[in-house]
Amino acid sequence: METGSDESASVAGRGTRVGAYAWYVLFVLVLVYIVNFIDRQILSILVGDIKRDLGVSDAQIGFLYGTAFAVFYALFGIPLGRLADSWYRGRLMAGGLALWSSMTALSGFANSFGMLAVARVGVGIGEASASPAAYSMISDTFPQERRATAISIYSSGLYIGGAISLPIGGFVLSRWNVMFPDPAAAPLGLAGWQAAFLAVGLPGLLLALWVLSLREPPRGNAEGLPQPAVRPGAWREFGRELVAILPPLTLLNVARIPGALPRNLMMMILVIASGYGLYRLTGDGAQWAAYGLGVYAILSWIQSLQHRDPPAFRLIWGCPTTVLLVFAFGSISFVNYATTFWVPHYLEQTFYGDPLLPSHYLEGMTAKEEIGLIIGWTSALAAAAGVIIGGYVSDLWRQRDARGRLFLNMVSVVVPVPLMAFLLTTDSLALFYWVNPLAQFAAALWVGAAVATLQDLVLPRMRATAGATYILGTTMVGLALGPYFAGKISVLSESLRTGIFALYLMPPITLAALWAGARRLAEMEASKVERARGAGEPI
Repeated sequence: METGSDESASVAGRGTRVGAYAWYVLFVLVLVYIVNFIDRQILSILVGDIKRDLGVSDAQIGFLYGTAFAVFYALFGIPLGRLADSWYRGRLMAGGLALWSSMTALSGFANSFGMLAVARVGVGIGEASASPAAYSMISDTFPQERRATAISIYSSGLYIGGAISLPIGGFVLSRWNVMFPDPAAAPLGLAGWQAAFLAVGLPGLLLALWVLSLREPPRGNAEGLPQPAVRPGAWREFGRELVAILPPLTLLNVARIPGALPRNLMMMILVIASGYGLYRLTGDGAQWAAYGLGVYAILSWIQSLQHRDPPAFRLIWGCPTTVLLVFAFGSISFVNYATTFWVPHYLEQTFYGDPLLPSHYLEGMTAKEEIGLIIGWTSALAAAAGVIIGGYVSDLWRQRDARGRLFLNMVSVVVPVPLMAFLLTTDSLALFYWVNPLAQFAAALWVGAAVATLQDLVLPRMRATAGATYILGTTMVGLALGPYFAGKISVLSESLRTGIFALYLMPPITLAALWAGARRLAEMEASKVERARGAGEPI
């Protein structure tokens, strides 16, 4: 029996009442996102030990957390997002969850920079399956006027998972190192940071089985544009998407498009030249090789999308407003990803010193455990509240002004700046712990509003692709560059404080992009069906 026909899975298109099953689905999706970010963010609290054991620099750590993960997360997010638009979304998420959990556990056996980088690539590929499918499921499960609120609740899993990872990682690492000061005498010869990767990776395999039980909601009912749950040839289309985005298969793909190969080769040359120039400037070959690979692959995929799916291309990459907003959301992530990642290490360096020294406030804990517990839980509660309240406020603001969600984004960009300036200049650890949650709350307001804005600019069958495009911006502009940039400035200036401060060159650019995108937002949303039809192609 086709699961897409189950009426109880969706309230879309039948008024504003949201049934119990919709909230149950959202609860499970939030758990998936929590595990997603636990596995992604745990590296933050393990930085000091990994640097010591593997002999890596802050710039290399930024590469491991950011670029090695982000490039493949972004690249696979596109074909997996397209697959989510035409296949069972719950099954796709379950398979991805099993993959990234396994690769997180595998990180626990890494004994070199290269091995850890390979494992992080695997985590990125697996996690790429989750959010595009989740955004699509939520948009088909909740009515349009509740969409930003629901997506914001889902997005709270980002902050809860990222924060929970800190106390878990700090606890496992500290207790393991106390029990086994000599890793050679520890079970499997593991150091504390390796044991922490195993501890958070394995439970995800059980959650994957739970996700498989979710029913598939009908597509497109909210807009009166019903779509089948599964389109014929979904996996063939997924294969075409992989060929379109994975070098060197991209050359074979564009060769079949009239006039596309010369342009593609020119793009390749420009990307290689730019990457080589950045390598000569910074000395970080792995960073720019991986980033250049990602940029070229994305450009090749856009070429292919323009030929294979003109309506989707016109609404996403062919629309300057959408492209500008994708960049703007990515530039917010540039700051937020980097500060979230580096703040625990900054605290450890500035106020504690050795991670195994006694805590300042929580009796019986080590410094590492105290940082993880206080920063983790206060950040989780504040950011989760911020993203949910931000989604709710943005829905109300949008009812008064079509640009309301983007105005909420602007608030979320401006308010954290003075708070972070205070955090990076205070010499009071107590004040740092009190003010940091305020900064996290303000910095989280934007997420649901941003995702909902892009969802509203496309047709139902393009929602997961729009979600993948949003993720592409937040990863390629934000995650792949922000943590690395702060780490590199830290190395050059010999000051992590300076590295974090340098991130705040970005907010003026973000505000300009948001304002420019807001000017035509209502027009672009109102005309999406007409623009998708173009020269008469089916939409």
